[in-house]
Amino acid sequence: MNLRLIDWIWNVRGSVPLPPGQSSEDAFERLDPLFHEYGTTHERTSDTLTFTKKDQPAQDKMSVFDAGVLQIEQNTSGAVLRYRMSSRALLFCFLAPLLFVGFGQLNIAIGKLEGQKTEAADKAKKDKKKDEVRELHPVDKFLGAPAPEKPKKDKEKDKEDKHSPTSAYVFAGLFALLYGVGRILEDRLIKGRFRKLLNGQ
Repeated sequence: MNLRLIDWIWNVRGSVPLPPGQSSEDAFERLDPLFHEYGTTHERTSDTLTFTKKDQPAQDKMSVFDAGVLQIEQNTSGAVLRYRMSSRALLFCFLAPLLFVGFGQLNIAIGKLEGQKTEAADKAKKDKKKDEVRELHPVDKFLGAPAPEKPKKDKEKDKEDKHSPTSAYVFAGLFALLYGVGRILEDRLIKGRFRKLLNGQ
């Protein structure tokens, strides 16, 4: 299986054109402050920079990324900065919905299994004795009060709520939304940040 087909899930790729006449040395000098944050280590050659991050603080403008490669290429239209950066946070947000959906399905399966057991037990009890119904006080009957509900119904409802997959599906939806927003937003933010630094803004 070609990893490139799925690594877009946790990798951000892109390119930013360098200003006319800007050399690789000048470009990396302008980007250099990004790689002097706490927990960041980097190595640089003439046209390539690689970095890794560990325990990066939230104040780090690239905290969502854990490693990456930045390379400057020359083409007919001028120099271009190309980058590929990986993020465990994006991967987690992508996998979390699948995990919660799995929990939801497991809850449904457990609920069905317990429901079958309860139904079998209730059927056995009915063969021996009918459900007892509490009698109303004569005064309550005269006033037209409704008959009390059987406690069994409440128990059945509690069991249904206990194994409801709703909470798991809600969390799955939240993480899916978080991944979608984060994937698009981080792509745009990092490209904009690189562009501003390269242009001296």
